[in-house]
Order: sequence, then structure tokens, then C-alpha cells
Amino acid sequence: MMNRRNFVRNFALGATGLAAATGGGIFYYVNRPEFGRKPSGERLKKILTSPHYFTDHFECLTPVKVMSDDSDEKENRISATWKFLFGDKTGLVPPVPVPTVKTDLFLLGDDDCAIWMGHSTIYLQLAGRKILIDPVFSPYASPIFFVNRAFAGSNIYSANDFPALDVLAITHDHWDHLDYPTIMALKPKIKTVLCPLGVGEYFEQWGFNVDEIIEEDWNSVIDFGHGLMAHVLPSQHFSGRMLTQNPTEWCAFAFVTPRWKIFCSGDGGYSPHFKDIGKKFDSFDLAFMENGQYNRAWHAIHLLPEETAQAAQDIRAVKVVPIHAGKFALARHMWNEPYKDLIVASADKFYELLTPRIGEPIKFHGRQNFSNWFEID
Repeated sequence: MMNRRNFVRNFALGATGLAAATGGGIFYYVNRPEFGRKPSGERLKKILTSPHYFTDHFECLTPVKVMSDDSDEKENRISATWKFLFGDKTGLVPPVPVPTVKTDLFLLGDDDCAIWMGHSTIYLQLAGRKILIDPVFSPYASPIFFVNRAFAGSNIYSANDFPALDVLAITHDHWDHLDYPTIMALKPKIKTVLCPLGVGEYFEQWGFNVDEIIEEDWNSVIDFGHGLMAHVLPSQHFSGRMLTQNPTEWCAFAFVTPRWKIFCSGDGGYSPHFKDIGKKFDSFDLAFMENGQYNRAWHAIHLLPEETAQAAQDIRAVKVVPIHAGKFALARHMWNEPYKDLIVASADKFYELLTPRIGEPIKFHGRQNFSNWFEID
């Protein structure tokens, strides 16, 4: 009897200890700095004045659901998630390393130009300023090391490759746009952070001086002086790095100088706001447009290729560079499908579609011939 009692007692103690250790491990994991914290204090006071904030969350100009209510699409979402994590990934990633061109940023001088660095990472030189948008140089776009791995050959840049940055611009807080290891590696080089409401909380937690953070609502204009203006613009998306949804704002950006107008869509689905932006700015010399990681189940918050083409026409872009593809597989479509479908959708549009390789310089004027590097089935 005593042996049985001892067994039960020891088993109970062991189970309790295991549960405590597991709970402690989970608590430690979710409280890692990269997960961030909710906005508070003066930042929260500013957020509460936003017309796009409702009680405890942000909403799009026209509220949308991240996932469709359609039962078939819900089933597709569950199936797609299961297949993405555990299914055959043939075709979701390139069969060979992604072809790239690593441009030495220190040799660019002060010439106006842009470089797409994979997924949504963009390097801009405008009016003598150096701007970096949504940098992700980690091997995984995820808090879990084996999820969302970068394509072979695509991760060619690191913080050491950059000169001092006048502006670090972040469109929203998702893991494939706001990468903690990358930000911390770049931190000594960053003069100013530009982000939508609430996202500054991450940077303050990560040790950035609050005076270095410019954090504004949609349709705000920031004058950086010497001819550089930045516009924080709306997009139709969502935010959150854990279970809390939409605690911070998401956005698109326009960078404007007396000579050039550059647009970065960030993430987001199709809506009339693209036409509104086109009317406001008349045209853009170059537009970086989301095109990839889509699914009918989350159609409201990501563009399909034909919508990318329409949105680019709505904003009156002269040249278009597709982004949000070419580095990570976050959806079940074939890795190069967004490029192929966008070429077809762009055939009758007035803009020039550019398909640079990762690291290949993009000029704002004149014609450039880029290869269809993604045709490597």
C-alpha cells in the first residue's frame, strides 16, 4: 500500500513539476523581447485619438475580416495550413538557389536609386538620404526557427552591408516585416524610425530613444528637410505578433522629393483607397507593389496578381516592382506563380513592369531590361 501511495505521490509531484516547467517555459518564450508589448502611456493616449482605433484595436477604412466567412474557404484555410506545415512543399520553393546580384551599397554614392532585397525589403536613396523599408535578414521570417525559411540563395544582405541609415521605415509589425534580430543588428546605424501608430512601442522596448521614433497615423506628412517628404498612407491589412489582433496600425508609404515620387504598398488587399492615393499624388515614378502570399481564404488582406495590376494602375504608377515574394513561402501557391500571373495581368496596363533580381539596382528614369529570373521551374 505504501509503495502504491509513494508511486501516486511521486507521479503527482512529477506531473506538477512538468506542468510548472512547461508553463514557465511558455511564459518565458512569449515574454521574449521580440514579441513586443502593448502600447501604453503617452503612446496609447495618442492612439486613442485616432479615428481608425476602436476601443482596443485598429480597423481598416472599410472594416474587413482577415479570413472569409465562406465555409469552403474556411475549409481551404485549415487544409492549406495543415499542408503548409506538414505537407509536400514541392513547388513552394525554388528548385535551385535564387539568382541574385549583391550590389555594394557603399559604392552607390548619393545617386537616387532603389534596390529590392527580397520579400518586402527595399533600400532607397532619395535626395541624399538612405532609407530602408521592412528589413528581414534572418534565415526565418518567424519566431520559430523551422517555419518560413528563406529560399536558398536569397538571404545575401546583412546589417554589415549598410551605411548609416537616415530612415528605417516599417509598414507593420508582422514577423516578415519587423524582424527583431535584423533591427538590433542595424540599430547603431539607424538615425530615425518611421512607423504607423503603436509600432513605436517595439522600438522603445528594444532600446531606441523615443526622440528617434516618428510614429504617425494615416495621411500624415513628415518633412525630413532638404526636399524629402514622407507620407504615411492607409492599407487594408491587419497587425499583431501574438494572439492579440490589430493592437498597432499598418500602412503604406510614399516618399516624395522635388524630382521623384516613390510608393511602397506594404501589405494589404484591394480597395478604393488605391484610387484615392492616385488622385492625391497624380502619379508615382516607381511603385513597389505587394504580389504574393495570397489565398482566397484571406483575399481581403492580400492582393491577387490581377489586383496588384489594377492597384498599380489606380495609383498611376509609371514603373512597378512586385514585392512580397521571391524569398519566403507563406502561402500554398507555387513560388513563382505571382510573377508569371502578374506579367499576364500587366499586359494591357500602362505601367512598365520591372522584375529585378534581389540586389539589382533600379533606376527611377530611363528603361531597364531585367531578366525573368524566376523562370527556373
